[in-house]
Amino acid sequence: MRMKTYAAALAATMLATSVAQAASCGNTAQGFSGFLAGVKKQAAKEGVNGQALAQLDTVQYDPAIIKRDRAQNVFAQSFLQFSGRMATDGRITKGRALIAQNKATFDAVQQKYGVPAPVITAFWALETDFGADIGHSPTIQALVTLGWDCRRPEKFRPQIIPALKLVQNGDLSPEEMQGAWAGEIGQTQFMAYDYNESAVDFDGDGRRNLRDSIPDVIASTANLLKKGGWQAGQPWLQEVKLTGELPWDQADLAIQHTRAEWAKWGVMAASGKAIKADAMPAALLLPMGKDGPAFLAYPNFTTAYLKWNESLVYSTTAAYLATRIAGAPKVSNGRAVVNVASYQEVVALQNKLASLGYDVGKSDGKIGAGTRAAVKAEQIKMNWPADSYPSKEFIAQFLGQ
Repeated sequence: MRMKTYAAALAATMLATSVAQAASCGNTAQGFSGFLAGVKKQAAKEGVNGQALAQLDTVQYDPAIIKRDRAQNVFAQSFLQFSGRMATDGRITKGRALIAQNKATFDAVQQKYGVPAPVITAFWALETDFGADIGHSPTIQALVTLGWDCRRPEKFRPQIIPALKLVQNGDLSPEEMQGAWAGEIGQTQFMAYDYNESAVDFDGDGRRNLRDSIPDVIASTANLLKKGGWQAGQPWLQEVKLTGELPWDQADLAIQHTRAEWAKWGVMAASGKAIKADAMPAALLLPMGKDGPAFLAYPNFTTAYLKWNESLVYSTTAAYLATRIAGAPKVSNGRAVVNVASYQEVVALQNKLASLGYDVGKSDGKIGAGTRAAVKAEQIKMNWPADSYPSKEFIAQFLGQ
């Protein structure tokens, strides 16, 4: 659940021993040995040698990793379901205590990178419960297995050589190359490319140690967020209250208005007081539609948070937890009960949208950006409030047409 920096910068490191091998993949162990041989050849070509290159000698196809990859339904939960499980009072209390215990480090990190302590601490909480569970899966084996698998090879192949270089450069020993099942490493779950590019030796011991060094973890997380577009001194998320009907099609992360404009449309602070009617740009985020919780999402959210993890339910929860650690009250359930669609209902919706030509990606039960955009377009056609959220009622009517 870490930042995804897989675009043009990674294209140069795509494992491509040949055009044919670069295009091939497999859903079983058959053919894996040939892929692994190609990985070794490409790694050596890119300067990996010795102990680091030898890490590939013991790699095997790992069906347990594939099983975990296929079972990811957690992001199909609603925001209130997911945040209720993840943004707990215990994590808020412990997060505040850790900020106090590491005040000097957090202050120095904010001075250098501009990222406040609650923002860093919320990711620390969600990713590994403050380092309590950083994972024990062999990182390189996980990356090579997922790189061979046909579901998302473009996500994992570019991570393999950077992982080997972490060993070669002395950042991590071979024994320390363990982490989450999908190849993430350390207390805030960096992928190998991000570890290479953004990890910081903040404790000055000569190693960038995201497994055991709290100063390195805090500073590296801030550095990654800064590279993702974080703007110092700016807000990220603010819960608001909706007092009437709005032009619901404007409630879209791709659309920003000034706070003055939102105020004209009756958007108020969660407390019921007026929001600042100034020129600060913000999008209106309705993670469960017009009747659920409501937030103003500022540029720090629409850039840095969504680059950390493109799942809207995760990113909203991470940003919300940061506001709670910073002192905000518990989020409201919204204006009315929202009838949340089941996983199966969302999959059926996605299948129908795909059949109509919408690009919703895989039918995975997760209400991602593609699904929300398609829902919005259909809501406009059906004269529904175009809040982009597929409630149970909307899905029933849409599928029944």
